[in-house]
Amino acid sequence: MLQRKFCPITWVLAWLPLASVVLAGQVSAQEAQAVVGAEIKGLAPVSQEILQVELPKAAEIQLDNGLRLMVLEDHRVPLVSFQIILIGAGGYYDPPDHPGLANFTASLLSEGTTTRTSVENAQALETLAARLTVSTDMSLQAASVRGSSLSENFDEVLGLAADVLLRPTFPTEELTRFKERERARLVQQRTQPRFLAIERLAKVIYGDHPAGRVAPTPESLDKTTRDDLLRFHKLHYVPDHAVFAIAGDISMSEARSKVEQHFSGWKRAGSQIPTVSDPEPIGLSKLYLINRTNSVQTNLVIGTQAINRVSADYDALTVMNHIVGGSATGRLFMNLREDKGYTYGAYSSFTALRYRGDWDASTEVRTEVTKDALRELLRELKRIRDEPVPGPEFQAAQRSLVARFALSLESPATLLNNSVVRYLYDLPIDYWDRYPERIMSVTPKQVQDVAARYLDSDRLHVIAVGNGEEITSMLQSFGAVEVYDDQGVFVETIGVSR
Repeated sequence: MLQRKFCPITWVLAWLPLASVVLAGQVSAQEAQAVVGAEIKGLAPVSQEILQVELPKAAEIQLDNGLRLMVLEDHRVPLVSFQIILIGAGGYYDPPDHPGLANFTASLLSEGTTTRTSVENAQALETLAARLTVSTDMSLQAASVRGSSLSENFDEVLGLAADVLLRPTFPTEELTRFKERERARLVQQRTQPRFLAIERLAKVIYGDHPAGRVAPTPESLDKTTRDDLLRFHKLHYVPDHAVFAIAGDISMSEARSKVEQHFSGWKRAGSQIPTVSDPEPIGLSKLYLINRTNSVQTNLVIGTQAINRVSADYDALTVMNHIVGGSATGRLFMNLREDKGYTYGAYSSFTALRYRGDWDASTEVRTEVTKDALRELLRELKRIRDEPVPGPEFQAAQRSLVARFALSLESPATLLNNSVVRYLYDLPIDYWDRYPERIMSVTPKQVQDVAARYLDSDRLHVIAVGNGEEITSMLQSFGAVEVYDDQGVFVETIGVSR
């Protein structure tokens, strides 16, 4: 099945000298920080063969009901994994007055069908040694059904998936139990500093955009009825908005036959795939404090709007993020943990979907070093904007990203997921073939340019969750502070903007 130009095992083995250094985090602190003049030795060269790799492509067809079927054959192991991506069934499409409805629907999908109870579903999966999960998120465009099994059990598991996806009953008693669990979870959620920080950041970055919702409200949960779930399911779980992706020990002809057998009753909606929109441009930088009087640590998050998935800046931002905080050898980790000892970890990440996502950096530090830690965070962001990344540090980041990519390709499920991503975002057919080449082609100037563009100090919003009595004065040295309580309610503004 694998094309001649690509052999995952061979490629991975070729990269092992590099991977064992970079991925295992065995670069010293001095090397990882890569001060001007430093050298990082032992990095494997990037061969033209690697840069010109041709990855296996999933076979694709569209069934009569509009369902897109993708199959990636791999007969090395008698396993089959699959994912059903349901565009339009994610939390992005929650009714404005009913946040969380998509999540409630996905969570209860497998809690009873016209033929099985939730217990019977679970028992059947255990007997087959199979996995079947349904998930979505408050801000995602899609819900997903994911599963895996031995190839000999795939037909039965597919039948279970069809039952869950097409014939849920949302039993009233299961909805009642779900509400009880969810109420407890929402209360517990508000005790987590990280959640409070992300909640505030989402509101700051996204405003009234659907991505600004990070959790349902108790009121939304309380008013949810079985009829609400049935209506959302009928409207949003439709085949002509879905992708059915299968990887493993199965051919396209086998997969098509089994999918058509189990999903023939799934009727097309005939409607357009739902659209998305970008959030409004972000406002000028502010500093926010969520006051938790008993906190012994401070959670710090710095964030801003970034890019969508098809942005021309995606590759450069990937490299930039890796250098700043994408790993345990990133600048934030090496500075705040290894050098200063303020924290156990400091990282950065970004999201890029169909709409403009966010970039953020975060850490948790001892209360007494809140001011110093925030100063170092901001200093590192200024450094990536203002100073070209030294050659050895830059090359190490590029090679680390390509090595991770190479190591991931032994999994047929990963290869298939890459095909799904390419399809969902209308990326070029050779998008993943050229990934190593594109990453290695990013220049230090491009990284500095995207840092200046997206990490502009006027666009960076700072969230601190901690003991206000102890850290307010520390935060004021950076400007005016908007204070909120741990329920997200505005209290006051302290100080003046700088």
